[in-house]
Amino acid sequence: MSLETKMRDLITRLGTEFKKVYGVTGDKANLQTADKSSLVAALNELKAAVGNASGINDAAPSAGSTYSSQKIEAQISAAITALVNGAPTALDTLKELADALAADDSDIAALVTGLDNRLRVDAPQALTVGQRQQGRDNLDVYSKAEIGNVDRNFAADFDAALI
Repeated sequence: MSLETKMRDLITRLGTEFKKVYGVTGDKANLQTADKSSLVAALNELKAAVGNASGINDAAPSAGSTYSSQKIEAQISAAITALVNGAPTALDTLKELADALAADDSDIAALVTGLDNRLRVDAPQALTVGQRQQGRDNLDVYSKAEIGNVDRNFAADFDAALI
């Protein structure tokens, strides 16, 4: 039996058990809404309350209000200004930066060399043992040996745990 089949068996079993759990919604009396007849009614009450909330507050950020469109535009302009941060006019747009980089091939060569030393996700790579270990360390993942038996019947383990 493949790992996929075993994982699907486990997922099916978990789904069955979760359906039982979902059947119990908790004590509706503990809801902080006036309408406690059902979760749907409580959610509808909450939606209505949120829908009736209003408030544009340009004075300060808040979870209960929003900025006006003018304030939002001012914030965006301020962020752009901070991003440019006094860059010379000749280099204050992405196009100008791209043109400047294209004019200096040594910078591009350094970037390409750096990219060649990166772990690819779009094509196979021939990596040394040390490079593979460094990649696992950087990604915080385990080797096949550390993972163990991928053909284990996890659904059977789950069944045994329920006993």
